[in-house]
Amino acid sequence: MTSTISIIIVPGWRDSGPGHWQSLWAERLPNARRVVQDDWITPTRTAWVGQLEKTVLAAANPVVIVAHSLGCIATSHMGSEAASRVCGALLVAPADPERRAILSDFAPVPYAALPYRSIVVASSNDPFCPIRLAGAYARAWGSEFVRMQNAGHINIDSGHGEWPLGWALLQSLEGDHAVPQQPAAQHT
Repeated sequence: MTSTISIIIVPGWRDSGPGHWQSLWAERLPNARRVVQDDWITPTRTAWVGQLEKTVLAAANPVVIVAHSLGCIATSHMGSEAASRVCGALLVAPADPERRAILSDFAPVPYAALPYRSIVVASSNDPFCPIRLAGAYARAWGSEFVRMQNAGHINIDSGHGEWPLGWALLQSLEGDHAVPQQPAAQHT
C-alpha cells in the first residue's frame, strides 16, 4: 500500500526501548521515521525540538506524529513552520517537566491550541504526570482526551507492548490520509 502520510515517532526521555509499542511500530511501518536525539539522558528543549523539527521538515508527505512522554512536550514546543506540516498527532502519556529537574528545560509547557487534530492519551496512575494535568494539556492543546484506567506510563513496564488501542487511535487520525492496517505480529 502506498501511504500519503509520513509517520514521525517521537520517543520520550531515555528513548523507547525494545518491546515498547513505539519501537514495534517503527520496525513495522515502512512510512515511519523515528526521531533520534543526540542525548537521551540530559535533554534540552532546543536540541530535542530542533531535531524533531528537522525530521518533520524532511518528511516527504504530510506528517502524523506519534509521541510518548517528553516527546509530547517537545511536540507542543514545535515552531509554526514544522507544525504546518503536521496533519495529526497521537500524544501518549505526556510528561510533566516541572516534576523532574532533569526535564525542567521543557517548562513551561505551551498552553495554546495545536494547529492540527490531536489525541492525548493518559493514565489514571501515570507516575510521571497526574491525570488532571494531562487533561489540562488536552484542553489547552484542543486535543481529544482518552483516559485509560490504571495503565501506568503506557509503556513496556506497564504491559503495553503492541498496544492495539493505540493502533486504533493512530488509524483514527488518518482523516483523508492513508494509514496502513496493523501488520501481523512477527512470531519468533
